[in-house]
Amino acid sequence: MISTARTRRTLGFVAAAGVVALALAGCSRGGDTPSGGETDGGAAASPGITDDSLLFGISTPLTGATAGPGNCTADGALAYFGMRNAEGGIEFGDGKTRTVEIRTYDDEYNPEKAAANFQQMVADGVFAAGIGLGTPTNRAWREAAIDEGVPQVLVMTGDPIFSDQEASPVQLGLVPTYMQEGAAFGEGLVASGEEYTVAALYQNDDYGLGYWQGFLDAVEGADNVTVVKELSYEPGPASTTPNYLEPQITELAATDANVLFHAVSVVPRAIEDLTKANAIGWNPAWFLPSNTASPGGVLAPAGVTADTYPGIYAAGFAQAAAAPPFAETPEGMEYFDAIAEYAQGPDQDGKAFPHCLWSWIAAQILEEAFMNMEEPTREAFYEELRAIGGLELPFAFGPIDTTTDGPAIQTVVLQQFNGAGYANVDAVGG
Repeated sequence: MISTARTRRTLGFVAAAGVVALALAGCSRGGDTPSGGETDGGAAASPGITDDSLLFGISTPLTGATAGPGNCTADGALAYFGMRNAEGGIEFGDGKTRTVEIRTYDDEYNPEKAAANFQQMVADGVFAAGIGLGTPTNRAWREAAIDEGVPQVLVMTGDPIFSDQEASPVQLGLVPTYMQEGAAFGEGLVASGEEYTVAALYQNDDYGLGYWQGFLDAVEGADNVTVVKELSYEPGPASTTPNYLEPQITELAATDANVLFHAVSVVPRAIEDLTKANAIGWNPAWFLPSNTASPGGVLAPAGVTADTYPGIYAAGFAQAAAAPPFAETPEGMEYFDAIAEYAQGPDQDGKAFPHCLWSWIAAQILEEAFMNMEEPTREAFYEELRAIGGLELPFAFGPIDTTTDGPAIQTVVLQQFNGAGYANVDAVGG
């Protein structure tokens, strides 16, 4: 089946339309929803779905060093489904109109907590789970999700294992892979034709190694790009210590490289490293992964302006809610209204981190699958989720395609910080 662009349906008001549950229960930021139930005729319903509701779980860091983007991964979906629930719900492919209830679980970016959260989700009877942030945290319950047959979908990690249908038969990633993002920057350096010396700092895990390998593949054989030094570090408890990476920044600065490839996932570390390099007078062009490139959440706290460095580059795959024109569109206004009404993160404005918008896109992709699934089962849901092709959504740069071994979003472009937001560019320095 090939899905076409989502068409907003005009739904009649239904009595007692559900809104996103907010009452705290245990470690979850959510309310009580039936864990399963009978439906009228047809296939037996999977846990977490009744004739009038569906329960979806999100495990993500709501506290700790990555709480900023972590809260956003929940709040975009909370806002989208809160809006849709208030309109009366979503008409599923079986003809039933249901509200979608989101229950969130705080994993603090700790794999052990994420694994425990999944067991709690099973106990709570979620229909499906996903969207949450993090490679190690999502990997921590991937095999358990397979064993339990619980779809783990649209997770916010660029780890390609989540989109490998053989290795991960109930999984699907949302965002482009680390390799795709790293390659976008490498291709931008090569396309410039200018001479560049590159220093690299990356996490010694699937995240950092994936970004770095994508970059290396893209610059292989190019005579204008030279890697002069690379340093890796072990992520983990020590990476929560302030200024943990300052020695590495100082060592890389000694190379006088004019490019820094910075594959570091934790927001406070990105802020510190941007601040440190400028303080010691090292001003290379930077590559930042999409999850640590936020103008409001990273660059502004680091004191970075359009003139601080020759360029701050990131790989983009969706519009930026922080860009002024965004709020002037009908879709942008709808987004901000829903964030203001339904988001639950502290001081959430929907634009400090791009993850809020990515989560909103994820909710729209879920809705597409819900509108096409003709039976109230996890199998029917996952089948329809994996059959989406050519789905055009307002904020994504390219069509959504879930039919291949790849994430739902695969269109990646190189972007450069312009002082307010990011603008698409064809090459570094162009």
